[in-house]
Amino acid sequence: MNRMIAIADRGALPLLRLIAAINILFLLVFVAMLLAATDIARAEPVACTGKDMLAELQQSDPSKYAAVEAEAAKVENGEGLLWKVEKTGVAPSFLFGTMHVTDPRVTTLTPAAQAAYDAAGTVVIETTEVLDQRKMMASIMQKPDLMMFTDQTTLVSLLPAGEVDFVNKALEARGIPPASVVRMKPWVITTMLSLPACELQRKAGGAPVLDAKLAQDAVAGGKKLEGLETAVEQLEAMASLPMQLHVQGLVDTLKIGDRMDDVIETMVVLYTQGKIGTVWPLFRAVLPSGENDVMFEKTMITARNHTMAKRAGPILDAGSAFIAVGAMHLPGTEGLVELLRKAGYTVSRADLS
Repeated sequence: MNRMIAIADRGALPLLRLIAAINILFLLVFVAMLLAATDIARAEPVACTGKDMLAELQQSDPSKYAAVEAEAAKVENGEGLLWKVEKTGVAPSFLFGTMHVTDPRVTTLTPAAQAAYDAAGTVVIETTEVLDQRKMMASIMQKPDLMMFTDQTTLVSLLPAGEVDFVNKALEARGIPPASVVRMKPWVITTMLSLPACELQRKAGGAPVLDAKLAQDAVAGGKKLEGLETAVEQLEAMASLPMQLHVQGLVDTLKIGDRMDDVIETMVVLYTQGKIGTVWPLFRAVLPSGENDVMFEKTMITARNHTMAKRAGPILDAGSAFIAVGAMHLPGTEGLVELLRKAGYTVSRADLS
C-alpha cells in the first residue's frame, strides 16, 4: 500500500493515461531499435521486481478492493481477451486483445487463442510497418517532426530549470546517454522509461512484443498479414496531445522510478486474467484523477477504435481472420467489441472453458 500512496502523492493517474497512450506498437518497436545500440542489451540479465497492486489492495483495504471489483463488473465487455466474430454466410473470425510487451506470460498464447490463430487465414495487427524497419524509417522521414524536434527546440529547453540535472542523471542510470535523446520528443523517451528494466532489456535484445510475434509467425506460416493503421497515423494522434503534458509525463515517470514496475506488473497480471475492465477502476481508486484523462481517452483510444472497426469490416467480411490489437481497445461502450456489434456482427467471448 505504501507504494500506491507514494505514487498517489505524485498525482500519477494522468501519467498512467499517458503511459497507456504511448504504448502503441510502432513506438515500442522504434524504441527497441534505439535501445539495441545501448549498453542495456549487453548488460547482465535484470530480474523483474514489480508487485501486483490489486493483490496488495485486497490485503490492505478489502472494502476498497470490493469497490474496485464492483466498478469493473459494470464495464461493458470488461473481461476476456478472445472474442469470436460471426456474420451469416462468412467464416468466423476472432478479435484478440494484446499487450505490447515481451513478457513470456503475455507472449505465450492460451490454448483457445492459439487454436484461433492457427485456424486463421489472415492475421491483422495495428500496423504491419513494425516488421519492415526500412519502411518504418521511411515513414519517420516523411514527417520527422512527429518524433524529433526539427527546429532549435531540445528536451533541455522544455524542461523546468530545476529538473534538467535530475532528468540527465535518471537517463544515465537507465543506460541512456542524455545527448542521444536530446532531440527526441518527450513521449519517445517516456516510452523507454515507463517500462521495467527487465522489459527494456528483452526489447533491446530483440525479443518481440506479442503483436510483432504474431505477425512474424504469420509471415513464416504463409498467412496473409494486414494492418488497421499506419505508423504516421499513430504518431499524429500522439503529436496532437499538448507538449507540456508530455514533458510533465516524462518528469513524473522519472520521479516515480522503480515504482512504475508495480504498475506494469499489475497490468500484466490483469491482462493474463483477462480483466481488462479492472485496469482503470483500480487506478482511479488508488490514484487521483486528472482533467486530461478524457482527452487522452478520446484521442488515443476512442477515436482509434472507430477507425479500427471501420477498417476491420472488409477483413471480417472475407472471413477467417485473427485481429490482434491492444487489449485496452476492446472494452467499453465505444470499444471494438461493442462497435463491431453495432456494425452487425455477432461477437461473443471465445476464451471461456
